[in-house]
Amino acid sequence: MADQDWSDAQIEAVVSDLESLRGGPMASAALVGCGPRAIEPLRRYLLQGKPRGIFQPRQLAVETLAALGARDVLLEYLQRSQRIVDPVVRSSEADVQSTAARALAQWPSEEVYRALKDLAGTRLLPGLVEALGKFRRVEMIPYFLWALGDDDCREAGEEALRNVGAGARPSLIEAAVTPAPSREEEIPSSRSRRRKVLGILADGGVSKIEWRSLRSLLDDQDTEIAAIASRIALKVGTPSDQAEAVHSLIEILPRADWFLRTYVRGCLADYYAVARPQIESEIASRNTAGDKERALDMVLRLLVNLKIKMDKAEQIGVDVCESRR
Repeated sequence: MADQDWSDAQIEAVVSDLESLRGGPMASAALVGCGPRAIEPLRRYLLQGKPRGIFQPRQLAVETLAALGARDVLLEYLQRSQRIVDPVVRSSEADVQSTAARALAQWPSEEVYRALKDLAGTRLLPGLVEALGKFRRVEMIPYFLWALGDDDCREAGEEALRNVGAGARPSLIEAAVTPAPSREEEIPSSRSRRRKVLGILADGGVSKIEWRSLRSLLDDQDTEIAAIASRIALKVGTPSDQAEAVHSLIEILPRADWFLRTYVRGCLADYYAVARPQIESEIASRNTAGDKERALDMVLRLLVNLKIKMDKAEQIGVDVCESRR
């Protein structure tokens, strides 16, 4: 018997099979084969069913409804107000809601956009950020910036801001130089947000005019932000800015973790012609310390190794040029 010939009772039974973590995908495929007749039983399952700590069955119901083209049911599900006290159940249902929002992006209409935008005023979900990012609307930039401060939504927020493109740059510049709640008492989510924002700006290429608004970040209290700002300065800043950037990078090294030290070393290597005088001066200054201090000086080792590598590369380049004459 073909799936579409099943009785209503049989379809209801297959909907119940979504509860099986092993057999659920087969039940979903069968329901899609039933066509529109499966939509109403799935709607009741989703809207009348009780959220639980295990989210997979309800998530599968959402995916099945999306495959059946049940846009209005997904909108109805997301638009209903639901207060969940249990944090485990609340987190589980958030995964289901994210899946529903993500699925709605396949219908890029103004109606869907408005519905998703209304939801964004009350909740922060990875799937909702992803879905709204597909619309590339400048007016959603504050929501995407909010997402950058959330561990679960950060990646989706970054992608959404990149999708907006040039229209996002003024807001990104403002966000990069605005710690929350203040410079002295900045919270971790604000630092994470500003790091991502500055990275997006740097990847897009900062103009000399934009750099003037970002210049204060050279001495930012967050070492990662100061490092990214220094790389931008080395690329587009004035000679004075470049000198300050090299100084900032060298000052960052003692406080940097392995990842940031690698980043700083890359900056100094990429702009070695500019950084060389200060690197040599720093090496000379640190070499005046005693043997024990020099042996333990990580910054000295890094700078000396960098100088040896860059000087050797320069000499190889000279030798190659002379051999071609």
